[in-house]
Amino acid sequence: MFTNKTLLITGGTGSFGNAVLDRFLNTDIGEIRIFSRDEKKQDDMRHKYKNDKIKFYIGDVRDYDSIHAAMRGVDYVFSAAALKQVPSCEFYPLEAVRTNVLGTANTIEAAIACNVQRLIVLSTDKAVYPINAMGMSKALMEKVMIAKSRNLTKKQTLLAGTRYGNVMASRGSVIPLFIKQMKAGKPITITNPNMTRFMMSLPQAVELVLFAFNNAEQGDIFVQKAPAATIADLAAVLKEIFSSNSEINIIGTRHGEKLYETLLAKEEAVKAIDMGNYYRVPADTRDLNYHLYFDKGDKKAEEVEEYNSHNTYRLNRGELKQMLLDLDYVKKALNNEEDEGV
Repeated sequence: MFTNKTLLITGGTGSFGNAVLDRFLNTDIGEIRIFSRDEKKQDDMRHKYKNDKIKFYIGDVRDYDSIHAAMRGVDYVFSAAALKQVPSCEFYPLEAVRTNVLGTANTIEAAIACNVQRLIVLSTDKAVYPINAMGMSKALMEKVMIAKSRNLTKKQTLLAGTRYGNVMASRGSVIPLFIKQMKAGKPITITNPNMTRFMMSLPQAVELVLFAFNNAEQGDIFVQKAPAATIADLAAVLKEIFSSNSEINIIGTRHGEKLYETLLAKEEAVKAIDMGNYYRVPADTRDLNYHLYFDKGDKKAEEVEEYNSHNTYRLNRGELKQMLLDLDYVKKALNNEEDEGV
Protein backbone atom coordinates (compact mmCIF):
# COMPACT_ATOMS: atom_id res chain seq x y z
CA MET A 1 0.00 0.00 0.00
CA PHE A 2 2.96 2.33 0.42
CA THR A 3 4.33 1.91 -3.11
CA ASN A 4 4.97 5.39 -4.56
CA LYS A 5 2.88 6.92 -1.75
CA THR A 6 3.68 10.00 0.35
CA LEU A 7 3.75 9.55 4.13
CA LEU A 8 3.77 12.45 6.60
CA ILE A 9 4.99 11.96 10.18
CA THR A 10 4.19 14.74 12.63
CA GLY A 11 6.77 14.92 15.39
CA GLY A 12 8.89 13.03 12.89
CA THR A 13 12.24 13.93 14.47
CA GLY A 14 11.41 11.84 17.53
CA SER A 15 12.22 8.20 18.17
CA PHE A 16 9.13 6.94 16.35
CA GLY A 17 9.92 8.98 13.22
CA ASN A 18 13.46 7.61 13.10
CA ALA A 19 12.13 4.06 13.52
CA VAL A 20 9.70 4.55 10.64
CA LEU A 21 12.54 5.81 8.44
CA ASP A 22 14.62 2.76 9.29
CA ARG A 23 11.61 0.59 8.44
CA PHE A 24 10.67 2.23 5.11
CA LEU A 25 13.64 3.93 3.46
CA ASN A 26 14.74 0.77 1.66
CA THR A 27 11.24 0.06 0.32
CA ASP A 28 9.47 1.49 -2.72
CA ILE A 29 7.68 4.22 -0.76
CA GLY A 30 7.61 7.45 -2.74
CA GLU A 31 8.27 10.14 -0.11
CA ILE A 32 8.42 10.55 3.66
CA ARG A 33 7.76 14.01 5.06
CA ILE A 34 9.21 14.82 8.47
CA PHE A 35 7.18 17.55 10.15
CA SER A 36 8.44 19.11 13.39
CA ARG A 37 9.51 22.37 14.97
CA ASP A 38 13.01 21.12 15.84
CA GLU A 39 15.36 22.38 13.12
CA LYS A 40 18.43 20.96 14.88
CA LYS A 41 17.08 17.42 14.88
CA GLN A 42 15.95 17.82 11.29
CA ASP A 43 19.46 18.85 10.30
CA ASP A 44 20.90 15.88 12.20
CA MET A 45 18.53 13.55 10.36
CA ARG A 46 19.35 15.15 7.03
CA HIS A 47 23.04 14.41 7.53
CA LYS A 48 22.40 10.95 9.01
CA TYR A 49 20.18 9.56 6.26
CA LYS A 50 21.20 11.57 3.18
CA ASN A 51 18.21 10.26 1.28
CA ASP A 52 16.18 12.16 -1.32
CA LYS A 53 13.01 10.34 -0.29
CA ILE A 54 12.97 12.34 2.95
CA LYS A 55 11.54 15.87 2.87
CA PHE A 56 11.72 18.14 5.90
CA TYR A 57 9.02 20.59 6.95
CA ILE A 58 9.48 23.08 9.77
CA GLY A 59 6.21 23.75 11.56
CA ASP A 60 4.06 23.20 14.62
CA VAL A 61 0.86 21.17 14.87
CA ARG A 62 -0.49 23.97 17.06
CA ASP A 63 -0.54 26.15 13.93
CA TYR A 64 -3.16 24.87 11.48
CA ASP A 65 -1.72 26.75 8.51
CA SER A 66 1.71 25.16 8.88
CA ILE A 67 0.41 21.59 9.14
CA HIS A 68 -2.07 22.21 6.32
CA ALA A 69 0.72 23.40 4.04
CA ALA A 70 2.77 20.28 4.75
CA MET A 71 -0.26 18.04 4.22
CA ARG A 72 -0.86 18.90 0.56
CA GLY A 73 -0.29 15.87 -1.68
CA VAL A 74 0.04 13.45 1.27
CA ASP A 75 -1.51 9.98 1.13
CA TYR A 76 -0.98 8.77 4.70
CA VAL A 77 -0.25 10.37 8.09
CA PHE A 78 1.27 9.03 11.30
CA SER A 79 0.40 11.59 13.99
CA ALA A 80 3.20 11.31 16.58
CA ALA A 81 3.70 14.94 17.65
CA ALA A 82 3.18 15.17 21.41
CA LEU A 83 4.40 16.33 24.77
CA LYS A 84 5.24 12.99 26.40
CA GLN A 85 7.11 13.70 29.62
CA VAL A 86 4.87 13.28 32.66
CA PRO A 87 6.62 15.90 34.88
CA SER A 88 6.62 18.68 32.26
CA CYS A 89 2.94 18.07 31.48
CA GLU A 90 2.16 18.20 35.22
CA PHE A 91 3.72 21.65 35.50
CA TYR A 92 2.36 22.90 32.16
CA PRO A 93 -0.95 21.08 31.55
CA LEU A 94 -2.22 23.70 29.12
CA GLU A 95 0.84 23.16 26.94
CA ALA A 96 -0.02 19.44 26.88
CA VAL A 97 -3.56 20.33 25.79
CA ARG A 98 -2.32 22.68 23.07
CA THR A 99 -0.04 20.06 21.52
CA ASN A 100 -1.65 16.72 22.31
CA VAL A 101 -5.30 17.71 21.91
CA LEU A 102 -5.57 20.86 19.80
CA GLY A 103 -2.49 20.00 17.73
CA THR A 104 -3.90 16.59 16.90
CA ALA A 105 -7.25 18.18 16.03
CA ASN A 106 -5.43 20.53 13.62
CA THR A 107 -3.63 17.56 12.06
CA ILE A 108 -6.89 15.66 11.56
CA GLU A 109 -8.71 18.66 10.08
CA ALA A 110 -5.82 19.35 7.70
CA ALA A 111 -5.77 15.70 6.63
CA ILE A 112 -9.49 15.74 5.89
CA ALA A 113 -9.18 19.02 3.96
CA CYS A 114 -6.31 17.60 1.88
CA ASN A 115 -8.08 14.28 1.16
CA VAL A 116 -5.50 12.16 2.98
CA GLN A 117 -6.48 8.50 2.76
CA ARG A 118 -5.50 7.28 6.24
CA LEU A 119 -4.35 8.87 9.49
CA ILE A 120 -3.16 7.01 12.60
CA VAL A 121 -2.81 8.85 15.92
CA LEU A 122 -0.38 7.53 18.52
CA SER A 123 -1.57 7.27 22.10
CA THR A 124 -0.34 5.69 25.33
CA ASP A 125 -1.35 3.37 28.15
CA LYS A 126 -1.41 6.44 30.38
CA ALA A 127 -4.61 7.52 28.57
CA VAL A 128 -6.48 4.67 30.32
CA TYR A 129 -7.75 5.66 33.77
CA PRO A 130 -5.41 8.69 33.62
CA ILE A 131 -4.05 10.23 36.81
CA ASN A 132 -1.62 12.74 35.27
CA ALA A 133 -1.94 15.60 32.78
CA MET A 134 -0.07 13.78 30.04
CA GLY A 135 -2.43 10.80 30.21
CA MET A 136 -5.48 13.05 30.45
CA SER A 137 -4.46 15.00 27.35
CA LYS A 138 -3.84 11.76 25.44
CA ALA A 139 -7.21 10.38 26.55
CA LEU A 140 -8.90 13.52 25.26
CA MET A 141 -6.89 13.26 22.04
CA GLU A 142 -8.36 9.78 21.51
CA LYS A 143 -11.87 11.15 22.08
CA VAL A 144 -11.24 13.92 19.53
CA MET A 145 -10.14 11.36 16.93
CA ILE A 146 -13.20 9.17 17.55
CA ALA A 147 -15.59 12.14 17.50
CA LYS A 148 -14.23 13.39 14.19
CA SER A 149 -14.37 9.89 12.69
CA ARG A 150 -18.14 9.75 13.28
CA ASN A 151 -18.74 12.44 10.67
CA LEU A 152 -16.66 10.84 7.91
CA THR A 153 -17.77 8.45 5.19
CA LYS A 154 -15.81 5.45 3.91
CA LYS A 155 -14.63 7.56 0.97
CA GLN A 156 -13.10 10.18 3.27
CA THR A 157 -10.01 10.07 5.50
CA LEU A 158 -9.91 6.96 7.67
CA LEU A 159 -9.02 7.83 11.27
CA ALA A 160 -7.71 5.32 13.80
CA GLY A 161 -5.46 5.19 16.83
CA THR A 162 -2.89 3.02 18.56
CA ARG A 163 -2.16 2.76 22.24
CA TYR A 164 1.02 1.20 23.56
CA GLY A 165 3.03 0.91 26.75
CA ASN A 166 6.43 2.28 27.61
CA VAL A 167 9.00 1.96 24.85
CA MET A 168 12.10 0.32 26.31
CA ALA A 169 15.12 2.64 26.62
CA SER A 170 13.10 5.66 25.55
CA ARG A 171 14.50 9.05 26.48
CA GLY A 172 13.75 9.89 30.11
CA SER A 173 12.77 6.33 31.05
CA VAL A 174 14.23 4.05 33.73
CA ILE A 175 16.54 1.90 31.60
CA PRO A 176 18.85 4.78 30.56
CA LEU A 177 18.59 6.15 34.12
CA PHE A 178 19.59 2.86 35.76
CA ILE A 179 22.49 2.34 33.35
CA LYS A 180 23.75 5.89 33.95
CA GLN A 181 23.55 5.39 37.72
CA MET A 182 25.42 2.07 37.56
CA LYS A 183 28.18 3.45 35.35
CA ALA A 184 28.65 6.35 37.76
CA GLY A 185 28.86 3.96 40.70
CA LYS A 186 25.73 5.43 42.28
CA PRO A 187 22.78 3.58 43.85
CA ILE A 188 19.93 2.58 41.55
CA THR A 189 16.85 4.56 42.57
CA ILE A 190 13.65 2.52 42.48
CA THR A 191 10.27 4.05 43.26
CA ASN A 192 8.47 0.81 44.07
CA PRO A 193 9.99 -2.65 43.44
CA ASN A 194 6.53 -4.17 42.83
CA MET A 195 5.63 -1.62 40.16
CA THR A 196 5.04 -3.28 36.78
CA ARG A 197 5.45 -1.87 33.28
CA PHE A 198 4.75 -3.23 29.81
CA MET A 199 7.91 -4.06 27.88
CA MET A 200 7.81 -3.06 24.22
CA SER A 201 10.58 -2.25 21.75
CA LEU A 202 10.45 0.62 19.28
CA PRO A 203 10.18 -1.68 16.23
CA GLN A 204 7.16 -3.31 17.90
CA ALA A 205 5.56 0.11 18.30
CA VAL A 206 6.01 0.71 14.57
CA GLU A 207 4.50 -2.70 13.75
CA LEU A 208 1.47 -1.83 15.89
CA VAL A 209 0.90 1.33 13.86
CA LEU A 210 1.25 -0.62 10.61
CA PHE A 211 -1.21 -3.25 11.84
CA ALA A 212 -3.71 -0.50 12.63
CA PHE A 213 -3.03 1.07 9.24
CA ASN A 214 -3.91 -2.18 7.46
CA ASN A 215 -6.86 -3.33 9.60
CA ALA A 216 -8.65 -0.25 10.93
CA GLU A 217 -12.18 0.92 10.42
CA GLN A 218 -13.31 4.45 11.27
CA GLY A 219 -12.51 5.39 14.86
CA ASP A 220 -10.84 2.13 15.90
CA ILE A 221 -8.14 1.99 18.57
CA PHE A 222 -5.58 -0.83 18.48
CA VAL A 223 -3.64 -2.28 21.40
CA GLN A 224 -0.76 -4.72 21.15
CA LYS A 225 -0.55 -7.52 23.67
CA ALA A 226 2.72 -7.04 25.51
CA PRO A 227 4.55 -8.74 28.38
CA ALA A 228 5.46 -6.90 31.55
CA ALA A 229 8.13 -6.94 34.25
CA THR A 230 8.55 -5.53 37.72
CA ILE A 231 10.92 -2.65 38.32
CA ALA A 232 12.78 -4.85 40.82
CA ASP A 233 13.44 -7.49 38.16
CA LEU A 234 14.44 -4.83 35.64
CA ALA A 235 17.05 -3.39 38.02
CA ALA A 236 18.36 -6.84 38.98
CA VAL A 237 18.77 -7.96 35.37
CA LEU A 238 20.50 -4.73 34.37
CA LYS A 239 22.90 -5.15 37.30
CA GLU A 240 23.67 -8.63 36.02
CA ILE A 241 24.20 -7.48 32.43
CA PHE A 242 26.57 -4.68 33.48
CA SER A 243 28.22 -6.63 36.33
CA SER A 244 27.30 -3.80 38.68
CA ASN A 245 27.57 -3.69 42.46
CA SER A 246 25.29 -0.65 42.79
CA GLU A 247 22.96 -0.73 45.75
CA ILE A 248 19.19 -0.49 45.35
CA ASN A 249 17.65 2.63 46.89
CA ILE A 250 13.84 2.57 47.18
CA ILE A 251 12.64 6.18 47.11
CA GLY A 252 8.85 5.73 46.91
CA THR A 253 6.30 6.38 44.18
CA ARG A 254 6.68 9.70 42.41
CA HIS A 255 3.86 12.14 41.75
CA GLY A 256 1.76 11.05 38.78
CA GLU A 257 2.96 7.42 38.78
CA LYS A 258 0.81 4.29 38.91
CA LEU A 259 1.59 0.91 40.43
CA TYR A 260 0.69 -0.61 37.06
CA GLU A 261 -0.32 0.68 33.62
CA THR A 262 -3.48 -0.28 31.73
CA LEU A 263 -3.72 -0.76 27.97
CA LEU A 264 -7.38 -1.76 27.85
CA ALA A 265 -10.01 -0.40 30.21
CA LYS A 266 -12.62 -2.77 31.58
CA GLU A 267 -15.28 -0.80 29.71
CA GLU A 268 -13.32 -1.30 26.46
CA ALA A 269 -12.55 -4.96 27.10
CA VAL A 270 -16.30 -5.70 26.84
CA LYS A 271 -16.33 -4.81 23.15
CA ALA A 272 -12.66 -5.42 22.23
CA ILE A 273 -12.03 -7.84 19.37
CA ASP A 274 -9.15 -10.27 19.88
CA MET A 275 -6.99 -10.32 16.73
CA GLY A 276 -4.22 -12.59 17.93
CA ASN A 277 -1.35 -10.34 19.01
CA TYR A 278 -3.60 -7.30 19.06
CA TYR A 279 -6.91 -6.02 20.39
CA ARG A 280 -9.16 -3.88 18.23
CA VAL A 281 -11.51 -1.53 20.09
CA PRO A 282 -14.33 -0.39 17.77
CA ALA A 283 -15.53 3.19 18.12
CA ASP A 284 -18.68 3.91 20.08
CA THR A 285 -21.08 4.93 17.31
CA ARG A 286 -24.07 5.83 19.49
CA ASP A 287 -25.49 9.30 18.97
CA LEU A 288 -26.98 11.79 21.43
CA ASN A 289 -30.24 9.85 21.74
CA TYR A 290 -29.91 9.79 25.50
CA HIS A 291 -32.69 7.34 26.38
CA LEU A 292 -30.46 4.51 25.16
CA TYR A 293 -28.00 5.32 27.92
CA PHE A 294 -30.70 4.75 30.52
CA ASP A 295 -32.72 1.92 28.97
CA LYS A 296 -30.03 -0.39 27.60
CA GLY A 297 -26.90 -1.57 29.40
CA ASP A 298 -24.41 -4.40 29.02
CA LYS A 299 -24.21 -7.13 31.67
CA LYS A 300 -20.99 -8.42 30.12
CA ALA A 301 -19.16 -5.51 31.73
CA GLU A 302 -19.42 -7.37 35.03
CA GLU A 303 -17.68 -10.44 33.61
CA VAL A 304 -14.49 -8.97 32.14
CA GLU A 305 -11.40 -7.33 33.56
CA GLU A 306 -9.09 -4.64 32.28
CA TYR A 307 -5.86 -5.53 30.50
CA ASN A 308 -2.93 -4.16 32.49
CA SER A 309 0.72 -4.76 33.31
CA HIS A 310 -0.24 -6.68 36.47
CA ASN A 311 -2.38 -9.31 34.72
CA THR A 312 -0.54 -9.66 31.40
CA TYR A 313 2.21 -12.22 30.85
CA ARG A 314 5.02 -11.62 33.36
CA LEU A 315 8.53 -11.98 31.97
CA ASN A 316 10.94 -14.09 33.97
CA ARG A 317 14.44 -12.71 34.43
CA GLY A 318 15.90 -14.80 31.64
CA GLU A 319 13.32 -13.53 29.14
CA LEU A 320 13.77 -9.97 30.33
CA LYS A 321 17.53 -10.25 30.00
CA GLN A 322 17.22 -11.37 26.38
CA MET A 323 14.89 -8.47 25.56
CA LEU A 324 17.34 -6.02 27.09
CA LEU A 325 20.33 -7.50 25.29
CA ASP A 326 18.48 -7.09 21.99
CA LEU A 327 18.11 -3.33 22.52
CA ASP A 328 20.50 -1.14 20.53
CA TYR A 329 20.75 1.21 23.51
CA VAL A 330 21.99 -1.55 25.81
CA LYS A 331 24.41 -2.85 23.15
CA LYS A 332 25.92 0.65 22.79
CA ALA A 333 26.09 1.11 26.55
CA LEU A 334 27.97 -2.17 26.91
CA ASN A 335 30.45 -0.90 24.33
CA ASN A 336 30.66 2.47 26.12
CA GLU A 337 29.16 4.30 23.14
CA GLU A 338 27.32 7.54 23.86
CA ASP A 339 23.56 7.37 23.36
CA GLU A 340 20.90 9.67 24.86
CA GLY A 341 18.16 7.09 24.38
CA VAL A 342 15.58 6.92 21.64
